[in-house]
Amino acid sequence: MFKRTLKDFAVITFATAIVAASIYFFMLPSKIAVGSGSALAMVLANFIPLPVSVLSLLINVVLLILGFILIGPGFGAKTVYTAVMIPVMLGVFEFLFPSFTSFTDDPVIDVLCYIIIVSMGMAILFSLNASSGGLDIVAKIMNKYLRMEIGKAISAAGIAVALSTIFCYDTKTVVLSVLATYFSGIVVDHFIFGLDIKRRVCIISPKLDEISDYILHELHSGATINEIIGAYDNTSRREIITIVDKHEFRKLMDYLRKTDPSAFITVYSVNEIHYIPKSKNDD
Repeated sequence: MFKRTLKDFAVITFATAIVAASIYFFMLPSKIAVGSGSALAMVLANFIPLPVSVLSLLINVVLLILGFILIGPGFGAKTVYTAVMIPVMLGVFEFLFPSFTSFTDDPVIDVLCYIIIVSMGMAILFSLNASSGGLDIVAKIMNKYLRMEIGKAISAAGIAVALSTIFCYDTKTVVLSVLATYFSGIVVDHFIFGLDIKRRVCIISPKLDEISDYILHELHSGATINEIIGAYDNTSRREIITIVDKHEFRKLMDYLRKTDPSAFITVYSVNEIHYIPKSKNDD
């Protein structure tokens, strides 16, 4: 258990380094505030003479305290750790590269790089049930007191931060900040949900035995066969259901085209699969 926890926090530290690097080397030089606590710190740095890392840490600490007061002690150690470590990492980069400006000298390219890189870091954090803190806490507060869905609350908080750039940057930067915040959410969702997506395939065919044998012994996947009745003619049929990854899906579709081109097939996207072990009390 201890080794697993230590490994998780090592990976989380690596992920926070990715997030902090994307902020320092791409978002800050672009001046485009992609809705986040660090983006708000970047805007506030125009009015408060403190480094972005310090402002980011102060914002996260204040939000954590508000979260504990308004929501309760429901924040895990991982969320607290990442909320502190990202500003700390930013401080390290500020110390090591104090005069850094930009890799590309193009704010649009900088923010595109930021969106892609930060999405990878966020996907790693999500896979370990960790959060970056910041606006996630604001979203939970809005969810509790304004009855907003978490997804909509995160979007609203992010757009509000993006719009705050109107106080210190030009109109182009404001528009780019709003657009970048919107597309950042899409890309993050892709990295979190799209890379490990599976497909639930339902097949009705007179050659179901052959298809079942292929799924079990060639794809080495599981399958379920159901008896179904057509509503139009009350005819009894059999349907086979299997869940496959992208590679297995392509192989299965190629096989079905050759074996039974007229098979009736429906396909659904599956983001998560959970196996609930049987407890001893169930016996």
